[in-house]
Amino acid sequence: MAVRISVTSKLDGIRSWSLQAIETCPGSIESPGVLVDACKGCYATTGNYRYPNVIAPRAENKADWQRLEWADDMVRELETDRYFRWLDSGDLYSLALAEKVYEVMVRTPWCMHWLPTRMHKFPKFREIFDRMKALPNVSVRFSADSVIGEYIPGLHGSVIGPAADTYKEQPGIALCRAYEHEGKCSGCRNCWDKSIPLIAYPAHGKKMAKVIMIKQA
Repeated sequence: MAVRISVTSKLDGIRSWSLQAIETCPGSIESPGVLVDACKGCYATTGNYRYPNVIAPRAENKADWQRLEWADDMVRELETDRYFRWLDSGDLYSLALAEKVYEVMVRTPWCMHWLPTRMHKFPKFREIFDRMKALPNVSVRFSADSVIGEYIPGLHGSVIGPAADTYKEQPGIALCRAYEHEGKCSGCRNCWDKSIPLIAYPAHGKKMAKVIMIKQA
């Protein structure tokens, strides 16, 4: 096996390492058989993410990270990266995986790492996330479960809102403006900026719109 890296069109060519959505996302479960609202409309379960050639590398990564050489291989892979996103789909479902990701972060100080996650819900992950947050090149953002803009200040680092004006002129919040640039970051690197407490993402896509409509009914 070998490291499988993803490139998503939104991120200006910035690369990511990913797993299959939902099945590696324990934090997406609200109750048995029921997903939290934000995950009901997950973009990583629609569109191109459903194709076999997209699913395959994510499935391979689930096995590959368990190799003894995986961290060494990831460090070499990131030699020329200045920004990196962990998990454009999936989550750090394993504490052992989280430890290895932390090792990669420590050994690549030249690269800014962004890690969105819902695994903060599980107490055993708190210590490893505290260590990640202490690194100057790492932005760990705990994702809120809401799709109507609800979040806990001081805990959540990202949230979904129904529209761009949900957070109009609220201090400490950076609005993702990808919707103004055909769904692309277009040079914005706020998600990697540790000094920004919260990133707000306007909802997009038919699946998410349906979730919000049901929630607001």
